[in-house]
Amino acid sequence: MNLIRTTLTALAALGLALSAYAAPPAKMTDGMLTGANGMTLYTFDKDSTGKSACNGPCATNWPPLMATDMDKAEAGYTVITRDDGKKQWAYRDKPLYFWAKDTKAGDKTGDGFNGAWHVAK
Repeated sequence: MNLIRTTLTALAALGLALSAYAAPPAKMTDGMLTGANGMTLYTFDKDSTGKSACNGPCATNWPPLMATDMDKAEAGYTVITRDDGKKQWAYRDKPLYFWAKDTKAGDKTGDGFNGAWHVAK
């Protein structure tokens, strides 16, 4: 019984240590933020600090960089709550999105779209 308790305690401590070193939700690639899939991330001028204005059909074209309830803010990244109650990553309080028309890593065809969408840097 003590061996099981000791093992579980050690595993819990290891889990906490590993979660402290979780990878950030985005990475810097060629001066722009990209998701784990290598796709370009964007910001939207109509968003306010920590609040997404892109919902419904907008979010279909500009899929949010989703977070989970367990994700925590770190190193300039924050987690915001969308209108539908789901979580989204933001960088420096600007919600982050993908562009549905980017087809491969490195594409940035959404930059400047309608004068309101910009590559996240």
